[in-house]
Amino acid sequence: MTLPPAFLSSLGASIGPRSIRDRSTDLQPYAADALGIGAPPDLVVIPESTQDVSTVARLCHEHRVPLVVRGAGTGYTGGAVPTQGGVVLSMERLNRILEIDEVNLLAVVEPHVITGELQRAVEAVGLFYPPDPASLEMSSIGGNVAECAGGPRAFKYGTTKRYVLALEAVLPGGEIIHTGSKAVKNVVGYDLTQLLVGSEGASADPEAAGARDACGVVSKHRRRGRCRQRAAGRARGACGD
Repeated sequence: MTLPPAFLSSLGASIGPRSIRDRSTDLQPYAADALGIGAPPDLVVIPESTQDVSTVARLCHEHRVPLVVRGAGTGYTGGAVPTQGGVVLSMERLNRILEIDEVNLLAVVEPHVITGELQRAVEAVGLFYPPDPASLEMSSIGGNVAECAGGPRAFKYGTTKRYVLALEAVLPGGEIIHTGSKAVKNVVGYDLTQLLVGSEGASADPEAAGARDACGVVSKHRRRGRCRQRAAGRARGACGD
């Protein structure tokens, strides 16, 4: 499709040329997922913050431009494939682990943190993040959230949805919302976090997820080894790994 000149002008002014890719050689890597089937987008935008994601979503909504959010592109469902051209929003720069809270067994991460890297980071401090999709050394946490990824350990520990406590998400019109909290017992109101996990982007962009100004996912973790009563008077999680 031909992108509207007004859209391109507004996008360039808001995001800047550093975050925009439009050469055909640059677009091709974003044309398909793990199946290798797809079509190139008209434009790729690589945001650096939640606000960038919001801006791109708002402009695409206003100008009726198709928008596809892309994590690591390791899925097989076509969720990251631009079938009608438009814009691919790649999360590749949002790849930081923002916090590992050893006391509350939580981590706050940006959407393009690789699953295996998160596992190794929490294991280094004695914690355990169970979801282990086959693509864990390539797939991103944001994609795991969007697809509710599982893996062999899901038989014992459950899938990704059991480990997401809160999200910062961007709605199709660009509105930024926050769901859930760092509290394990958070039963007030609708559970929008679980509505978004596994939604494949149908309701909002959970790859732009977090608990702070930067994108991130608040995930809960388990202690390795024997379960012991914590000093705070609580013990949670399964024993072993």
